[in-house]
Order: sequence, then structure tokens, then C-alpha cells
Amino acid sequence: MTGSVVLRRGSVVESRHRVHVAVVDSDGRLCARAGNPDLVTFLRSAAKPFQAMPLVEDGAVESFGIPADELALCCASHSAEPRHVEGVRRLLERCGVPESALACGAHRPMSEEAADELLRTGRVPERIHNNCSGKHAGMLALAKHHGWPLDGYLSPGHPVQKRMFHEVARWSGVAVEGIGTGVDGCGVVCFAIPVQFMARAYAALAEAAAAGGAGARAIVAAMVTHPWMVAGTGRAGTRVMTACSGSVVVKEGAEGIYCGVALSGRLGFALKVEDGASRAAEVAMVWVLELLGLLSEAAREELSGDFRPPVPNTRGEEVSFLDAELDLEWLEPRGTESLDVH
Repeated sequence: MTGSVVLRRGSVVESRHRVHVAVVDSDGRLCARAGNPDLVTFLRSAAKPFQAMPLVEDGAVESFGIPADELALCCASHSAEPRHVEGVRRLLERCGVPESALACGAHRPMSEEAADELLRTGRVPERIHNNCSGKHAGMLALAKHHGWPLDGYLSPGHPVQKRMFHEVARWSGVAVEGIGTGVDGCGVVCFAIPVQFMARAYAALAEAAAAGGAGARAIVAAMVTHPWMVAGTGRAGTRVMTACSGSVVVKEGAEGIYCGVALSGRLGFALKVEDGASRAAEVAMVWVLELLGLLSEAAREELSGDFRPPVPNTRGEEVSFLDAELDLEWLEPRGTESLDVH
């Protein structure tokens, strides 16, 4: 089965984004697929819930009194809106870590409003405006909790990064020696695994949360209770988790990654847009949730604009649309049944 998201201008398909999808159950079995579920690619920011896990399991959350909204920021690719920035600063302060210890680099806030406010007030983006600053604050908190050096915390040989590496192996089921590595956009180690093992990690997260695992329960609760902290105003992940009222967790990654899980059925999914287009990943993510039957009528209504979003021209006219051409081939438990969206 193949899948894609296309841009239609009038009746003509102007561009096509190929999509690879894997759906995995709580036993780690590949249930459905589109494209190549064995494609090896980087998990990018979809790894953040697992990178935040040691904060709970190693006792840093309890030791520093980290609340759920700040734990959600450790899982976030946030928009650097004021509440995001204030939350990261609170987290650093409660852990006794100076803001200057952040090593993620600075970039323009993902929120246009926040970026414009910096410009209006004559300020420049700082490291805390990086969408990964919450993750980095969490890594620094973990280092402080264990008494590890703060300097060099993003180095592959640092205990923090070794801890992250083993956590990704643990949840994905990929042996440590089978995980590819690179340098992420924010400077820390990032991890390359097959798409279906990304889905397996998310299915395992929901299974562990349902079984009472403290780390998984805390991470899931933080994300679904504070979906705005995980992304921000108008962002697809925040909209979906809000519309689904805590029944699903979703998390995007750069270069066309989206992962998620249905908490009730513990069915994990992961997708990769081959050309890295985030606009296509967002559309594909919503359609995968629809194909899996995870959207209630109310959620479907709230997300109606996400199924075929317009791409307006400079006059504000809706002259083209993103459209899904996505098929899922079911392997388990639905046999050879296929659901099509055109």
C-alpha cells in the first residue's frame, strides 16, 4: 500500500508528499501499514516523551517538585509564547540551574505573535526561545539531580545522553547497537530507528501507563492535561489532543515525523513524510487517527479544517488544498481489510 498527501490547485495535483505509516499494537505487532514501515529515519522531537521519562523514574520530578505543566514542557516542541518561556524559566529556577546553562542555541519563536513581540520591543531570540528549551531544561534537571556535570550535557558521552540513548532502546525495542545516531537541530543526540519501532515505542508507552508504570503515567498525564504546553496556540498537536479530550497522545518531530497512541486501545502509530514536509505530516496524522477510528464525532467536527486544509494565496483566497490519498493495509487484527481515503 502507498500513501501520500497532495496539494491540489483546481483539479490538478501540483505536488505530492509520499507518506510511510506503521500501526503497532501493545504486543509490539505491526497491525497496519502504508508505504515502508521498515524505513529507517530519525525520531527527532517525537523522542521527547522518552527523553523526559528519567526525570520521573530517577526521582528528579519528586526531588525538585516539578509540576505536570513543566513536565509537559520537557516533552514539548513549544512555540515560545510567554507562558512557555516563563514555564521553562520556572523549571530551571526550581532545579537551581542558571538559564545560561542552556546549550540549545537560539532561533526565532515558532509563534509569529511571540516573534513579532520580540521585534517590537527591540529584543533578539535567546536560547530559551528555542522550541527545545524545555527538553534541555529537563536534561539539565536530570544532571543536577544525579550530581552530573552541567557542562557538556549535550555531548554523546555525557551520562545524560547515555541515559536518553538507553531509554529510546528500552521503549522502541531496538537494540542499542541497532540505533543510528546523529546531531539534532538543538545540538543533542538524535536517534534513527525504523518507523514501525517508533510506533512500537508509543504503543509501549500507553501500555505501561495503563499498567500503572509511574514514569509512563506521569508523562502521558502531563501531555494530555497540558496539550498547549506541548506545542502552542494553533499548533496541530495541541488541537488534536484538545479535541480528543485526553484519549490520544500525539507528538511531532522535524522533517515530517508524527507519532501517537490511542490510550484506551494502546494502538501506537508513527508516520514519516518522505520529503520532510511538516504540512503533509499534520494532514496525514489527522487522517491516520480517522482511519483508526480514534476521532469522536465531536473531535471530527472540531478538526474539520485539518482534513483538507487550504493553502491561500497572497490575497487570502483559498486557491489550493492539501488532500490525503492514504490507504492502510491491515495485517493485525483485521486481516487484509483496507481503509482508503481519497
